[in-house]
Amino acid sequence: MTATITRLYSDYPTASRAVSALEAAGVSAKDISLVASNADNWYSDPRHARADKLQKSAQPDSLKGAETGAGVGTAVGAAAGLLAGLGLLAIPGVGPVVAAGWLVATAVGAVAGAATGGLIGGLTGAGISEDDAHVYAEGVRRGGSLVTARVPDADKSRLESVLDQQGSIDVRARGQAYRSAGWKTFDEKLPPYTPDQVKQDRGFYRRDMM
Repeated sequence: MTATITRLYSDYPTASRAVSALEAAGVSAKDISLVASNADNWYSDPRHARADKLQKSAQPDSLKGAETGAGVGTAVGAAAGLLAGLGLLAIPGVGPVVAAGWLVATAVGAVAGAATGGLIGGLTGAGISEDDAHVYAEGVRRGGSLVTARVPDADKSRLESVLDQQGSIDVRARGQAYRSAGWKTFDEKLPPYTPDQVKQDRGFYRRDMM
């Protein structure tokens, strides 16, 4: 039997370390997914310009236009593992993300032919509670990064500890903080966060943890 474990991180660099830690702990790349907000355009950094160009030119016509939610980028990069396969796409309500892994096909919905689209549907379909799924989706909308893995039941506790050691966010506490500020549930009809909003949100929770 397998279990699904999920953790939210404040940004891509932290989440990428969590992915690497999972792989080092023996989890196959095919069993890991990463969905990282690109609201602040970190993936358009000049360091990634060549990869972006290769990625877009390699996309089939049916999957181009990821910035508007029309598709998923193809794998680029020389490194092994999940992080070599990052691609650009857009998820309703979340906005632009950089993502890879098995959860992505469900999250992009009709583009990938999935029966239930959106990040909420992907997470709940994988066994994540609806309450937690809404907080995770809202966290990505606000600039966060989500790491999800399918693992053997016997390894669940050990691998959750691996993820927690990388600085994961307490989803219950974060959900309570969102609700205290007036948030109710993730709404895919709301506009994605702007770069300034992402910066402000990260700064607020960073101060809150000090």
